[in-house]
Amino acid sequence: QALSEIEGMGGRGGSLQDMRVRPLAKRTVDMHGFCNPSGFQRSPYLSARGNFASIFQGSSEEGYKAYHADKYDEDKNPNGIINFGTSENKLCFDLMSKRLTQADMNMIDPPLLQYPDWKGHLFLREEVARFLTYYCKAPAPLKADNVIVLNGCGSLFSALATVLCDPGEAVLIATPFYGGITQSVFLYGNVKLVYVYLDSKVTGTSTRPFQLTVEKLEKALQDARAEGVAVRALILLNPQNPLGDIYSLSELRDYLEFAKRHELHVIVDEIYMLSVFDESATFHSVLGMDRLPDPQRTHVMWGITKDFAVSGIRFGTLYTENQDVINAVASLCYFHGVCGPVQHKVAQLLRDRGESVAPYWINQVYLRANHARLKAAHTYVTDELKTLGVPFLNRNAGFFVWIDFRKYLKTGTFEEELLLWKRFLDNKVLLSCGKAFECGEPGWFRIIFADKTHRLQLGMQRIRKVLEEREQEILAEEKEQPCQSDQDGKADSTDEVIFVSRHQEPTCASSSSLGDLIGLLQQQMRSSDWLQKNTAEQFA
Repeated sequence: QALSEIEGMGGRGGSLQDMRVRPLAKRTVDMHGFCNPSGFQRSPYLSARGNFASIFQGSSEEGYKAYHADKYDEDKNPNGIINFGTSENKLCFDLMSKRLTQADMNMIDPPLLQYPDWKGHLFLREEVARFLTYYCKAPAPLKADNVIVLNGCGSLFSALATVLCDPGEAVLIATPFYGGITQSVFLYGNVKLVYVYLDSKVTGTSTRPFQLTVEKLEKALQDARAEGVAVRALILLNPQNPLGDIYSLSELRDYLEFAKRHELHVIVDEIYMLSVFDESATFHSVLGMDRLPDPQRTHVMWGITKDFAVSGIRFGTLYTENQDVINAVASLCYFHGVCGPVQHKVAQLLRDRGESVAPYWINQVYLRANHARLKAAHTYVTDELKTLGVPFLNRNAGFFVWIDFRKYLKTGTFEEELLLWKRFLDNKVLLSCGKAFECGEPGWFRIIFADKTHRLQLGMQRIRKVLEEREQEILAEEKEQPCQSDQDGKADSTDEVIFVSRHQEPTCASSSSLGDLIGLLQQQMRSSDWLQKNTAEQFA
């Protein structure tokens, strides 16, 4: 139905304006991704769906194309674009290249060159079950029969949306979120996303910025149903991309109980579960819970792309106790299968866990080095942001920092945010702007820090240059128009303690040291533009 409302496509006439998706105009049930219809020429060779797919892109896709056309290279292209926008771990090529070229990886048996079980070879599914049992701290051994493998978590989102929802139905998701999910669930399955908007202000029952609460889930669900939208599932990202939040056990239980009350499936994406790089943060997998509120509607996905720094190897896995879901997704694995030799390599990789004697490469070699490198890179970037006086969420998971650039927007609009994003790109550094994650507040950006030191240094220099230029422009504009306030209705970053706070398990108040409080106050003072705006001349 939704696709039938994309008019004027596939040679059937109509204006460009008519080609936009019409239903669900309100923000509470907004489902669009970034579409880029400017300069669009309708193709007579494509269906309505095909024409829509060709314009279904946004700043992330635009920046990605620009990056591949002008990649930074220390020797060959030192003035090229540095990519802080794509969530990849570029810190562990030495470790992974060595491991993936060892002798045990290079075996070819006849079954690997033949059609497999579409769920994945049994030897791989057994290894995945053992791996998840160990790292998710499952209370009982997980079963290979509940495992299915596809070529990446994007394919999993697409397959699950298709088998759990009918066309035009919807899935709940909290914003900001990884924008690729919009494409995954909509382009094939024609499934909408209902947004649960989170904001930076700590209000109500929230204890941290951008906190997901059951109250917010309830409101978004009821608003959608009031508009006649059938919501069938909830997507949870844990650790969360782009915030870096890790949900506590009590939060996970609350979300799952909410879903059970409303008979919603829960799709839990745990693709960054081994990329928690600080000992102060504890990750809890849904598969590690003693009891799932609704096991038949709880589906957990993971892949090697992020945690093992191999985004070029497309491998994702789903664990669910619901055999109907397994069988339905398996029928789509014909289109999304993983080739035999790669299944063998992944099984060998996952086998090196370390719960027995040798080998234990993952625990003793890879994870130790990866976490240390992630922590060092995160520290470098966040120290730079502190020096610049830029607020950010200080989290300990994933490859990203969620940054508050709102003070560099004069009017606080998404149009201004996009201009700032383009300005970064013009200065040869690719970031991701908040709109790409459907953030409800203009001015937030995501930066990827999982990169080599020399690229981090040069990239941060380029970011600093753009921000300093923008700061001078805003000051000049304010001098010309001193009586006009651009801050009406716009939250001051310094009102929100978001740039040094760490989300941890609740502890007693006395555990906060005086040093932490002093550091917090110092950072607030560095981040404040009060002195620049409240000059002696202005007071006079």
